[in-house]
Amino acid sequence: MSDSTLGITGSTGRLGGRVAHRLAAADVPQRLVVRDPERAPQLPGCSVVAASYDDGTAVRAALSGLSTVLMVSAAEHPDRVGQHRTFVDAAADAGVEHLVYVSFLGAAPDATFTLARDHWATEEHIRSRGLRATFLRDSLYADSFRFLVGRDGVIRGPAGDGRVAAVAQDDVADAAVAVLRDPDAHAGATYELTGPEALTLTEVAATITAVTGRAVRYTAETLAEAHASRASYAAPDWQVDAWVSTYTAIAAGELATVSSAVPDLAGHPARTLADVLRSGG
Repeated sequence: MSDSTLGITGSTGRLGGRVAHRLAAADVPQRLVVRDPERAPQLPGCSVVAASYDDGTAVRAALSGLSTVLMVSAAEHPDRVGQHRTFVDAAADAGVEHLVYVSFLGAAPDATFTLARDHWATEEHIRSRGLRATFLRDSLYADSFRFLVGRDGVIRGPAGDGRVAAVAQDDVADAAVAVLRDPDAHAGATYELTGPEALTLTEVAATITAVTGRAVRYTAETLAEAHASRASYAAPDWQVDAWVSTYTAIAAGELATVSSAVPDLAGHPARTLADVLRSGG
C-alpha cells in the first residue's frame, strides 16, 4: 500500500469531496487541487493548492512531486476535452506517474450519450501520454434521479423501455478510495461502476413513489418533444443535446450494464436506488 501524498481534484464537489473525506479519515496525506481554495474542505493531513484544468502552468506546479492523482472530470463545458488535455499534459510534464480518471460507462467515440464521447477522448489522450492509468467508468448517478421529476410529478424523456443501472456517488467514492490506496494493483484497469439493478424509468418512478410517498410517473417523449420541453432553460444546443442523450442512451441499452466492480473494489454490496433515496440522495 502506498503511503505517499495523493493528488485529489474535485474536492469542492460531491464526488471528490466524498473521496477526500474518506482518505482523511484513513490518515492518508493529500494535496487538494481546487479552483477556489476558500471552498476546499478543511481536512487533517491535507494541503490545498489552486489550479484550474485549463491553466497548464498552475496544474504543473500543483502536481509537482506527486506520483498518483485522482482526476475528477471537469464540469460540463463546450471545450471540456481541451481542458482535460491541458490537465493531462501538465500532469505528465509534472512527473505524475498514475492518473485515476473518473470516466463514464460505455465511453466510446460513437456513444449515444454525447458527453461519453468526451470521456473516451480523454482516456485516449491519457494513454497517448504514456501515463499509467485506472479508468473508473461510472453510470448515471442514482443521487440525481430525484431531480428528474418535474413539479407535476412526471419524469419525461425519450428513454422508452430501456434500463439504467444507476450508481450511488458513495459507491463511486468507495471504489475510488480502494484504487487510490493501492494504485499499483489497479494500473491499466478499467472498472464499470454501476448499481446492482437495471431499472426502466417506469420502475425508477415507482421506486421514488414507494420511498418518498410522492406520486411519480414516467412519460416517454419523442426527440422533438424532449428538445421542446427543455427549451425554457435557454441552454446552448450542445448542453440540451447532452441532457436528451442521457435518455436516448438508456433507450439504446447502453446504460443497462450491471457489473460487480463496486462490491469487488469497495467490499460491500452496491447501493440500490431505494437505498440512495432513503439516505437523502
